[in-house]
Amino acid sequence: MAVVEQLIRAESDGSISFGNYELKEKTKLENFEHNGDVFKVKTFKEITKLECNDNFVYESVPGTAVTGFKENEGGVEFSVEGENDAQITLGLLENTEYSVYVNGNSIGKMSTNLGGKLNLSVELSGNGATSVKVEK
Repeated sequence: MAVVEQLIRAESDGSISFGNYELKEKTKLENFEHNGDVFKVKTFKEITKLECNDNFVYESVPGTAVTGFKENEGGVEFSVEGENDAQITLGLLENTEYSVYVNGNSIGKMSTNLGGKLNLSVELSGNGATSVKVEK
């Protein structure tokens, strides 16, 4: 998997891919329309952030590349890659418990806070793409 050169793109399966952790300076792309929604992405080596219709969706520190990002009523799933391990924050339903899987293995149940944010860490250094699935 490689970085997303165009910062964000629609995939044939209806998902989106975004992020470029190789950029030295913060770069953003606004008003990307996909399936009736408007996305904004900011990305570079230190952070990758995605918003949908002005709502927080995804943030990683340091920056990452995300492919196959799909969100539905039950949760979200995607593959993520980066040069270093990353702290990922997802915008989900507030005060909700989710089961979290990394590379198909359960890492337990986690609950979102009042703002609907769920935080998890993933080991990315030299591992290639890591799959993440979060479901109610």
